[in-house]
Amino acid sequence: MGRRNGAVFLVALALTGCASGGAFRTPVLMHAAQPEPGIVTAGQLQPSDIARLKAAGVREVIDLTRDSETPEFDEAAAVRAAGIQYENLPIHGAAGLTEANVRAFDALIRNSAHPLVIPCASRPRVGAMAALRAAWLQGQRADQAIETGKAGGLKGLEPEVRALLKRGGPLKPSNPR
Repeated sequence: MGRRNGAVFLVALALTGCASGGAFRTPVLMHAAQPEPGIVTAGQLQPSDIARLKAAGVREVIDLTRDSETPEFDEAAAVRAAGIQYENLPIHGAAGLTEANVRAFDALIRNSAHPLVIPCASRPRVGAMAALRAAWLQGQRADQAIETGKAGGLKGLEPEVRALLKRGGPLKPSNPR
C-alpha cells in the first residue's frame, strides 16, 4: 500500500472507529484522524470526551492548546483524574511553529505512552507540527512532509508551513540513530 493510500486508510479507519490493532480502539472525537498507528489527532477535547479516551485505552494526551482557549474546562485536571498522562505544549498559531517547539513536540511523541491523542482546536497546529517534524527531524521531502501534515490535520497553516520548509533545510536529528 502506498504512503498516501496508507494515510487515507488510517484516516478512514479512525473515522469508522474500527480497531487499530491490539486492544486500542480509536475514540470518537471531533475531527479525529489517526495519521500513525497509536497516534490520534483530534479537535479540542470536551468534558464528555474524557470517558471515551479512557474506554479506548488512550494512555496519554499531548495538548497543543493554551489554557486560555478553554477557560471553562480544565482539560489537564480531567485527563489526569481519568488516569491518563497529560502533557501540554501550547502552540500559538504560526508564531509557535519554531524549531524549539518542533523539537519539543518530537520529544513528547517519542517519550509518550502510546496510544496517545494530540488535540488542538481543529487540528491545524497538530498537522503543522507533524509536517515540520517530518521534514526537519525525519528527513522527509517538503511534498511528503506536507502530506504527513495533512494526515494530521494541516489546513489553515499550510502556507506558513510551506514557507518555513522553503526557507530552511532539514535540521540535524535530535536523536541520531
